[in-house]
Amino acid sequence: MKILVINGPNINMLGIREPQIYGTQTYAQLARDIKSYCRERGIRVKLFQSNHEGRMIDVIQKANGKYDGIVINPAAYTHTSIAIADALKAVQIPAAEVHISDISARESFRAVSYVRDVCVCSIVGHGTSGYTEAIDKLAEIACKKL
Repeated sequence: MKILVINGPNINMLGIREPQIYGTQTYAQLARDIKSYCRERGIRVKLFQSNHEGRMIDVIQKANGKYDGIVINPAAYTHTSIAIADALKAVQIPAAEVHISDISARESFRAVSYVRDVCVCSIVGHGTSGYTEAIDKLAEIACKKL
């Protein structure tokens, strides 16, 4: 199984940006944890982070036919990007939406997620462990296809 993990704007600032909301774990630590988790399960994983919407869309489109699942934390683009949702629909790869914080319990604009409807699941408010939960969900879906 091969999974692509995509992180949007400011996720590279984990550990610095609002630690009371996002925790003190850095992006580098998160990346190491995800790689280790996948390695232990025999899952190949690639991580990508960008602060640019177009680059995220390019990576989603290039994933077509190469990955069995996408874990995506679109960050602020969750609430603004129909284009990312359209890219996920276009590639037809099962995707899992992840948010470190509970976006529905924050500012009202954060309750809107354009990607939620095109994802097989949405994991919010579980901290960085939401990434491994999403990986497990995608692995479960891949096993059912066999």
